[in-house]
Amino acid sequence: MGEPVIVERAAHSLSRKQIDPDALKVLYRLHQNHYIAYLVGGSVRDLLLGRRPKDFDIGTSAHPYQVKRLFRNCWIIGRRFRLAHVRFGAKTIEVATFRRQLTAEELAAAAQPGDGSDGAPEGGQRHDRLAHRDNTFGTPEEDAFRRDFTINALFYDIGTFSIIDYTGGLEDLRAGLVRCIGEPALRFNEDPVRMLRAVAMAARLGFAIDPPIDAAIDAGRNEIARSAPARLIEEFYKLLRSGAAERAFRLMADRRLLEPIAHDLQKAAGARLWQSLASLDAYRKRFEDSPDTMTNAILLGSLLMPMGLAGHAPRPPVDADSGKEPRLSIGMLPLARRDVERFRQILGLQRRLLDTALSSRAKRALMHRGPFREALTWLDIHGQAPDMLEHWRGFIEAAGSYEAAGEGDDSRPPRRRRRRRRRSIRPTTGN
Repeated sequence: MGEPVIVERAAHSLSRKQIDPDALKVLYRLHQNHYIAYLVGGSVRDLLLGRRPKDFDIGTSAHPYQVKRLFRNCWIIGRRFRLAHVRFGAKTIEVATFRRQLTAEELAAAAQPGDGSDGAPEGGQRHDRLAHRDNTFGTPEEDAFRRDFTINALFYDIGTFSIIDYTGGLEDLRAGLVRCIGEPALRFNEDPVRMLRAVAMAARLGFAIDPPIDAAIDAGRNEIARSAPARLIEEFYKLLRSGAAERAFRLMADRRLLEPIAHDLQKAAGARLWQSLASLDAYRKRFEDSPDTMTNAILLGSLLMPMGLAGHAPRPPVDADSGKEPRLSIGMLPLARRDVERFRQILGLQRRLLDTALSSRAKRALMHRGPFREALTWLDIHGQAPDMLEHWRGFIEAAGSYEAAGEGDDSRPPRRRRRRRRRSIRPTTGN
């Protein structure tokens, strides 16, 4: 560890106008209360590259419950290491206390059962026993060196408006290089998912991968099978939503990184898969942010179709002893049954969407089907039928106008129906 590179405000392009206003509020309040407050990680990297960050994360010298005292809209999450989430409506600004990398001995000690304290305040006092026992709080420099890649370890200081670089990230940013902080083999052994993230970052930014990273992936790719399947499928969905899915999966296939995760997907890496992912990327690039129409069912289908699994996912053999229906999966990637079923419904509607003889009444009924919107998105991405897509868009617009006209804007009160008087039946008297 040496002296950091500090780039003064006049020498860099990052402006406070580019930072989310709510993130600025958090930064300013921390700074005004005499805590160090930095914008950290991928948001600094993206702003320096002229890209729009997905999140604005903050690093600070304030401990979690010190952050909570400053913000009424703050919630503390996590157990071993606590994070502060400052919420502004649906938006969350994550605030993390600077940390340092644990030694092997400290990691072993942290894994032992504690004294039952979870760090929550008791009797009005702050008790960070768990965090203190783990002793993970650190300095900004220590925090920078515990991160994964150099271009993710850049800090923006709200106090001086300068960029702070401890790891050489600015040089790698200029060179367009994804490089590990420390020895790649050791960092990947700590968290094998970092192999996926290195490839994903290179694909998304159009950067090269540092040769030592490639060597570490080649030697230890099978270690990725140690990762939690739920984390892996989440990373895959992020890749598919990134707008750089084709390049990312090509890079993974070239490094045989798909093999330990999903052998069938590695075998399917070819022209059909690249075309499917290229179509997905082209759709994503039409939007500033990932649209909500890119549902998990659409993303999953973009992998299943090139594998020859139209509307189906491989099923493991039924365990006769347990009597339970097996989980759907691609290799070790778990698939939610609802997403697979939704994709089947989407495919089931494609024939009707392409039926030119469909009546207007049938079209209106189709529009009210649950998967209709996703089915139209699939037609847009993979259907290769622009004329039918335009036809449906025109029909939807016309149907919307028709329904609005039918509802009307009559200011007169509705006419009350006159109740019919019921005839009384008089009892008859006998003679």
